[in-house]
Amino acid sequence: MKKELSILIPVYNGDCRQQVKELSRQAQAIEGLDYEIIVADDGSTDATCVALCREVERLPHYRFIARKENVGRSAIRNFLAREAQREWLLFMDCDMAIPNDWFLRRYLEGDFAQIAYGGYLIGNGESSNLRYLYEKKNLLQHSVEQRRKRPFMHFHTCNFLVQREVMLAHPFDERFRHYGYEDVLWGKQLRSAGVKIDHVDNPAGFFTFEDNPHFVAKTEEGLRTLYKFRNDLRGYSQLITFVENIHLPPVRWAIRLWHWLFGPLERRNLCGSHPNLKVFALYKLGYYLSLT
Repeated sequence: MKKELSILIPVYNGDCRQQVKELSRQAQAIEGLDYEIIVADDGSTDATCVALCREVERLPHYRFIARKENVGRSAIRNFLAREAQREWLLFMDCDMAIPNDWFLRRYLEGDFAQIAYGGYLIGNGESSNLRYLYEKKNLLQHSVEQRRKRPFMHFHTCNFLVQREVMLAHPFDERFRHYGYEDVLWGKQLRSAGVKIDHVDNPAGFFTFEDNPHFVAKTEEGLRTLYKFRNDLRGYSQLITFVENIHLPPVRWAIRLWHWLFGPLERRNLCGSHPNLKVFALYKLGYYLSLT
């Protein structure tokens, strides 16, 4: 069993108190475990969220770091890795729940050489919530069997264990300051470096879904990131592959025209109470091509 663990949680305008409390409870229950929990706030604009994260500072081995400047999803994780003092690092997104009593123990008892990704499971949601519908539709690809088929493409930063020396040797690309795809490029870079990613059945819980306007805005931000780094991500994005296989310029022009004419109506549907996943796919394609 691994005996050293740094639990690292980046947070931005979020509340990770319940997550930290449960991780602390499980860590304290494992005999002989030398652990620490570090939460780093990445320049949150909501002072209430910062205050909430401070509420659990009385927990043992817990450290909260409030940073004044927002440095982005990659840089904050690299910062946490440098701050960590233990051999193994467990990174978790602040909106993930701990779904069982053996979550930490399963990671610590696993035989992983360098990196292990545990995946995530989906909670119940409303049929009016676009994020819930989207995640539910793609539920199969989150299974450990599917993830193992393409281990470097099915990696996400929401819940993974990594050796500290591996993380320091292969940091996240800090050009990625905005939402999306820093984990995809990291998987590509790890593959090139010969670093193995083990996919295990140890999911965290994704039980809270943002409202439709916020998810649509986040999707648009991710598409802008994808376009900006399209050369780096080529071969690791189905959308890039699909667009590059549209060889006839008139077809691309027609999709752009459609998005210009009907994109606002599609967006209204997606932000409303009856979002349609087919409209969502069409909107993403049109939005991406509108960037070219």
